[in-house]
Amino acid sequence: MPTYHSGRHEYGQNFLTDRTIINDVIALVDDTDGPIIEIGPGAGALTRPLTRLQRPLTGIEIDPKQVKRLTGKLPDTTLITGDFLAYRLPSHPHVIVGNLPFHITTAVLRKLLHAPGWTRAVLVVQWEVARRRAGIGGATMMTAQWWPWYTFAMHERIPGSAFTPSPGVDAGLMTVDRRTTPLLPHEAGSAYRAFVHAVFTGRGRGLHDMVGRALGGKKASSSLQGWLRAEGLRRAALPRDLTAEQWVSLFRAAERTGWQPRR
Repeated sequence: MPTYHSGRHEYGQNFLTDRTIINDVIALVDDTDGPIIEIGPGAGALTRPLTRLQRPLTGIEIDPKQVKRLTGKLPDTTLITGDFLAYRLPSHPHVIVGNLPFHITTAVLRKLLHAPGWTRAVLVVQWEVARRRAGIGGATMMTAQWWPWYTFAMHERIPGSAFTPSPGVDAGLMTVDRRTTPLLPHEAGSAYRAFVHAVFTGRGRGLHDMVGRALGGKKASSSLQGWLRAEGLRRAALPRDLTAEQWVSLFRAAERTGWQPRR
């Protein structure tokens, strides 16, 4: 069953029609190398200019009518009819680009963050999602959980008028880049993400309380106090206030106290 059905128009599509925004998306892709995979080409607003980059291009489109229309117009582009959420991404280096249906944005991001191979994702997503993923106003748990392996950046806000039909909210143009040198080894991923979750969901008025409860024990509390002083953080600082490097440092401090994720 297709997972894109939502709202008043088929597959929840809002087609990007603003030429300036389209050019901005293409410029961010052009700053990369390697094959390109487009999520949901739709009517081809991004697909056509992407072909001018003269790189292997594959589009994953759930709407068979759109695939049929584009196939005759773009014979050198590989077009696959299917749900991107069910598509198996290649393990070799490639670049992701897409104007995402707003209601599947989180699902697509989760798929990408767990997938190998791709080096950059250039995404048009709902404004609030882009703002939160880029850490504007403070990092969210999802961003913090993946920061050691990826960087998130916001490039611009996109008005609803840039789409047809126009959505009721604005969008944002963001990029996610895989770090060439991760801040943590990949095998630490599960434990690190569990630690971030424990801190973000911990009770307390600030990091001292929240992390203290997540770690437990006098030794952990004493170690945390030293870490907070070394980082110059006030006791009332919140998880959203930490940088990627501070999260990694805090996780390493927790490991030294003997902390382990609950089974």
